Amino acid sequence: MDGIIYTVRNINGDYADLLSDQGLENQVAMFLLPEGTDVGSRLLFEDFQWTLLA
Repeated sequence: MDGIIYTVRNINGDYADLLSDQGLENQVAMFLLPEGTDVGSRLLFEDFQWTLLA
């Protein structure tokens, strides 16, 4: 499985609105994302795990 890179576009309470480099939108609960995730963060989703890139 190839990883998907997302950018955090907005945080609405307990959820983050994400946009992938391919243009796919996604909404994910903040508790699933790495500590330090904020608006503008780049995240890698691979093998059902999130990694904070920047």
